Amino acid sequence: MTHQEMQELYEFYALGLLEEGERAEIDEHLRTGCAACQSGVRRAKVTNAAILSFAPDVAPPKRLRKRVLAGFGVERVAWGWIAGWATLTAGLLLGTLWFATDANRVRSDLAAAREQAVRASSEAARVQTVLDFLNAPETRQVTFGRGEQQQPPRGSVFVNPKSGVLLIASNLPALGEGKTFEMWLIPKGGAPRPAGLFKSDPGGKATHIAPGAIDPSTSAVAISVEPEAGSSAPTTTPIMVTSIASAP
Repeated sequence: MTHQEMQELYEFYALGLLEEGERAEIDEHLRTGCAACQSGVRRAKVTNAAILSFAPDVAPPKRLRKRVLAGFGVERVAWGWIAGWATLTAGLLLGTLWFATDANRVRSDLAAAREQAVRASSEAARVQTVLDFLNAPETRQVTFGRGEQQQPPRGSVFVNPKSGVLLIASNLPALGEGKTFEMWLIPKGGAPRPAGLFKSDPGGKATHIAPGAIDPSTSAVAISVEPEAGSSAPTTTPIMVTSIASAP
């Protein structure tokens, strides 16, 4: 198997989805100490972790199909025999009110389904952006927080001189009300520059991209907790500062 053929199988290898023969061949090759392939496998694992860190799929409400069909008359309410004009009139009034209320619910469910579709499309575009960033040959990786007890965040910073900085973090602290995380790009000997706001999921995981070409003088990436609208300069002690000057 050539290096090119192995590169096309890194993600499947990281997920454990290769046939036994292919996996054994890659295992044997990695044991030779090939730096390019070892780096490729590490990147594939990070890529898989990035995808899994995104928001989970949300299923449309179970009642949506039934109510949409009912709204078009496909499913009808089975009315029993109602004796007497007074009872019939009352029943018709209640039925009218029920259909009016249910129509409103159908519209609400359709709006919710539309919103979920937009979110799904947005997440798909976000995933593709992350994959493109990770697979770019100029992208370099720096890990942070490994074995550090005083610094809760852990993860990786990916640096691409032309495309920007990608942060994949876990174990982020909980935010107070009205607070957000802010990324900073710190030039050597200069003041931190804002690089975007983001929040973590309930498990403390987050993915954030600061797009655009990076100033060559940038030597570090930092994260601080700031007011929800963001700040022009850090107002709290950064929870993470990672040097990228010597990123491999």
